[in-house]
Amino acid sequence: MSTLFGRDILRTDTLSNEELKLILSTAARFEDVTRAGGRLRNMEGRLLATLFFEPSTRTRLSFETAMLRLGGQVISVADPKTSSAVKGESLADSMRTVEGYADVIVIRHPQKGSAQEAADAVAVPVINAGDGAGQHPTQALLDVYTMQKEKGKVDGLTVALAGDLKNGRTVHSLVYLLKRLGARMIFVSPAELEMPPEIVTDLKTGGTDIQITSDLAAAMRSSDVVYVTRIQRERFEDPSRYECLKGSYVVDMALVCQAKPGITIMHPLPRVDEIATEVDAYEGAAYFRQAANGVPIRMALLALLTGRE
Repeated sequence: MSTLFGRDILRTDTLSNEELKLILSTAARFEDVTRAGGRLRNMEGRLLATLFFEPSTRTRLSFETAMLRLGGQVISVADPKTSSAVKGESLADSMRTVEGYADVIVIRHPQKGSAQEAADAVAVPVINAGDGAGQHPTQALLDVYTMQKEKGKVDGLTVALAGDLKNGRTVHSLVYLLKRLGARMIFVSPAELEMPPEIVTDLKTGGTDIQITSDLAAAMRSSDVVYVTRIQRERFEDPSRYECLKGSYVVDMALVCQAKPGITIMHPLPRVDEIATEVDAYEGAAYFRQAANGVPIRMALLALLTGRE
């Protein structure tokens, strides 16, 4: 049984190289089976609870799809207004209650650190589907899985990460996996939205090659992948600052044509106006393929954490 059995998945920097490889290879195996029309029953008799206290489309639906494709069942809270949190129930009490129903729990919550609080309250595996501006580890796993499929490898790639790097939990998780897999990184953002200094220090301490700039066009000229993120309205206490910063970067075909030939364009979605719809027809526009890759990655995690791989 793998070292992931019974584990919580709350951050990416707690995964070992071997565990990362196991997740990616298990996802590829499951994807091969489902693509060939095969049926999986790994999670038959098991139940997943998805608790989403923040809006979600892709993450919630892909987790639920993953469980169903493995033969399991799902219970869910998709609207926080329908949960007992509105009555004042603590997160820990909610988790202890759901623990009595489910074999594994996925939680998204607006408060940074909430996933750890949730995991501390229960014995079943907990997967962090986003805790405020903290981390989003399963998004990062599907991101590197996508890079492997699109480029054939991650080691040696130059990846530009652009947009709201200060509040973007997807990039906070992704950079640690890119470091582990040997990628170079270019951080592209307005000065007000730069990557948190503690993350930059962590990466540089490990010898990771990082450049910091506000020039997206220049970054795309030397990058194999550009990972675009939206400026997140919900992370701003002052709406006027959001209004000043929204639209800081827009990837359109004019920009793509100036970029490194064959550049792959990724986005965790939802997009607002960061990528023009004209780019959707570009062969290297991978963001919808990226979203689909969430299903095999989450299938792999559900099976590995419950010992049903």
